[in-house]
Amino acid sequence: MTKTGNMSAMAIEEWAASGSNHFLQNDLDMLAEVLHAAVHAGASISFVLPFSLDDARAFWRERVLPGVAAGTRRLLVAREGGRILGTVQLDLATPPNQQHRADVLKLIVHPDARRRGIARALMTAAEASARSAGRTLLTLDTVTGGHAEPLYLSLGYQLAGVIPRYARKALSPELESTSILYKELHLETARPHTVDPGAPAPGLRYS
Repeated sequence: MTKTGNMSAMAIEEWAASGSNHFLQNDLDMLAEVLHAAVHAGASISFVLPFSLDDARAFWRERVLPGVAAGTRRLLVAREGGRILGTVQLDLATPPNQQHRADVLKLIVHPDARRRGIARALMTAAEASARSAGRTLLTLDTVTGGHAEPLYLSLGYQLAGVIPRYARKALSPELESTSILYKELHLETARPHTVDPGAPAPGLRYS
């Protein structure tokens, strides 16, 4: 493991639904806190106020964990001193004619931990995970002109187009545009797309 700058105490890891019930519940509570705090800070990640911690827990328990358990979704977390500060997901549940691609979902960093390079580190790990699953094309959407769009562009994502009035803001009924972006990964570093999507991804831990 290498240590660089202010990420020296941070580990990016692929989350697995394993361990004791106490461990799992603690992680779910931390994931819920990250999501809850981000929504209340105005992050446009599908949810609007009112949004409770119970709502956030239900999202992880009902919408994310089944896919993780089935191997159709990968959940990466940024952890510092045991605490989860950020997360991103890869949706591998693509149709038979799109087994070469994956959707990047829910890049979230706790408001208290922003501007530390966590989002960039999560995206770098997500790309490594996608390659390990044989995925050579990543797609995502983000608020047009939002804080995340420059990050994606700096990482080599290309703008496919903008959909106006796509979704309402978290804190108000105002509608905002969404940018659709994509990135093609280096073919020579990807495994064939027949690789088991549930297999653990190597090289995903940094500190």
